[in-house]
Amino acid sequence: MKICMPTLESKGMESTVHVHFGSAPYFAFYDLESGKLKMVQNNNEHHEHGACQPVSAIAGEGVGAVITGGMGRRAVDMFNQAGIKVFLLDGATVADAAAKFKAGKLVELKLDMACAGHGCH
Repeated sequence: MKICMPTLESKGMESTVHVHFGSAPYFAFYDLESGKLKMVQNNNEHHEHGACQPVSAIAGEGVGAVITGGMGRRAVDMFNQAGIKVFLLDGATVADAAAKFKAGKLVELKLDMACAGHGCH
């Protein structure tokens, strides 16, 4: 399975997972089976609230799960409708996030736990 994490910087496995998916400068795509990592710049980082297109931002990458510090209800719903589960993780690196995901230690982000607007973290 491939997982996606929004990150603050492009430092590979040492990149810090961002607190909010849509406003992250980069996305890390990590393949749990092969261990391969791909870093991509987020071209929609400065979108208006509610204008984020999270599924299209990672389209074509074959992602099965997203790990983030937070995300709005609309974005969570869009991912869920696309068959992608969202999990919460605060302040860790891509390496930490992947290890915790593999170990089953992350909480799935449900709609009632989602952010109500930018600045919720």
